Amino acid sequence: MTNASVRPDHIMQVGLGFWASKTLLSAVEMEVFTELARHPGRLEEVQGRLGLHPRSARDFLDALVALGFLERRDGVYSNTPATEQFLDKRKPTYIGGILEMANSRLYSAWGGLTEGLRTGKPQNELKGIADETLFSALYADPARLKEFLKAMTGVSRMANLAIAAKVPWSRYHSFVDVGTAQGDLAVQVALAHPHLSGIGFDLAEVGPIFEEYAAQQGVGGRLRFAPGDFFADPFPRADVVMMGHILHDWNLDEKRRLLRKAFDAVPKGGAVVIYEALIDDDRRQNSFGLLMSLNMLIETQGGFDYTGADCQGWMREVGFTQTSVEPLFGPDSMAVGIK
Repeated sequence: MTNASVRPDHIMQVGLGFWASKTLLSAVEMEVFTELARHPGRLEEVQGRLGLHPRSARDFLDALVALGFLERRDGVYSNTPATEQFLDKRKPTYIGGILEMANSRLYSAWGGLTEGLRTGKPQNELKGIADETLFSALYADPARLKEFLKAMTGVSRMANLAIAAKVPWSRYHSFVDVGTAQGDLAVQVALAHPHLSGIGFDLAEVGPIFEEYAAQQGVGGRLRFAPGDFFADPFPRADVVMMGHILHDWNLDEKRRLLRKAFDAVPKGGAVVIYEALIDDDRRQNSFGLLMSLNMLIETQGGFDYTGADCQGWMREVGFTQTSVEPLFGPDSMAVGIK
């Protein structure tokens, strides 16, 4: 007997969710929001400026209206407050880098999820390659590396600002950002706390990109880049070691190795700050964190996301005596360990 109060709406919304996803990703690729930030306009005007076909233009723009990404008033299309702030490439608050990477790489790789669930193997550029890591593949291609580093800034910006505000930085004088990528976490902490000096630690290929970004943000004098492989080399010593969206790339043994290196790099009273989309301890609420863990299945040889309780347990195993978890922004939280 059918229960009339039970509806299939949510099933259909999620099952066909790729329709909405690809519509947004294509809009980011075509710089719709950047263009409308410059010049809101009527259908024919926007169609011409974006190079849309007459058959697609109205449905595409109105779909973005219905999805809540554009506004249309008296026939004039414009950004919403959120897309105006976060998807205009000219603004420092732009987070579209992660969406650009999702469009160019992840969208197609996620088509292999079923195979990944059955095999436990990556479905991206590493598919069929036993020993290579995502990073050796990405870092070998300068264009893809720059896209990846920009994406990391986009997905991390709001959490980076929260870390700059929430960690009691007045207690410390120095920090190292391990796996620094473009360097936005180091930059935001340095901007907020002029007494601090910091190090960005990553593979040598990242150096010029980090240094350019730090200089552009006006903190190049207090930030320096240290090249190295964080598995092969010791971490640079500092009062605080930070790792943002790093641990989830690696298997459990590798996670523990990185935390031991962090412990060795800080003095007594020093701290490690780990942040990710930490899964809630009951594994029911943070769907983004759980889906990110599936993304690590797609992207890496052994990576997975984890709960705050998991991370605190690993910290205590390597010697940190005080641990805590604090929410940052959206799905992201930080786990802190004090030596």
